[in-house]
Amino acid sequence: MRHTRQLHSSTSHLPVSSETSAGGIVIDVVDGIPYAALIARRNRSGRIEWCLPKGHIEPGETAEQAALREVAEETGIHGQILTHLTSIDYWFSGNERRVHKVVHHYLMQYVSGEITVENDPDHEAEAAAWVRLKDLPHQLAYPNERRIVSLALDLLYRGQ
Repeated sequence: MRHTRQLHSSTSHLPVSSETSAGGIVIDVVDGIPYAALIARRNRSGRIEWCLPKGHIEPGETAEQAALREVAEETGIHGQILTHLTSIDYWFSGNERRVHKVVHHYLMQYVSGEITVENDPDHEAEAAAWVRLKDLPHQLAYPNERRIVSLALDLLYRGQ
């Protein structure tokens, strides 16, 4: 007789909530060299991690509007959406709950502004910087965001 044992996650008893965010990769070309805007945030253990700007969609806001607003708030720069790159869907646990999160990412072109975190209303971004596009895979903390950069590079350099 074969016995099976069901494994239970230590978080399976927690209530589930959903979150939706938007953001993206903003590109500017200076002297023929493409750069992207990144922000630095502290993770749960207090370590600095570089990531793409993004944040929660406010009531009444579209994902596109939220992406543009979040980029402006977290970096001080204004972009124009060129295309939707992808949506990332994942789960995490925190604050006594399990969260199903979807983040919509857009490819954006730089329009105006100086890069700064001074106007970030949540003070989540500790720094913001323009990073050479080719260096992004080494800078970004999250594998999902490295895949997003790969999608952006494919779109930008397709056919060249």
